[in-house]
Amino acid sequence: MNFFAVNEHNYERIARVVLGVGLIAFALYSGQLWAWIGIVPLLTGVVGFCPLYRIFGFSTCKMKKKIEG
Repeated sequence: MNFFAVNEHNYERIARVVLGVGLIAFALYSGQLWAWIGIVPLLTGVVGFCPLYRIFGFSTCKMKKKIEG
């Protein structure tokens, strides 16, 4: 079992990247330190792995069926 297996659906990954970039742009523009939290959704969206999903056993990624042959 791969500990860092993808556990986010592609649509969620896109949303996280957009949110992260938006928050980081806001941080750069306004100087608000709290907006740097955008690094978290940006990184999890790019990687496709959310550690909290792993801890709680949750996944939005469709599971691929194993073909036994």
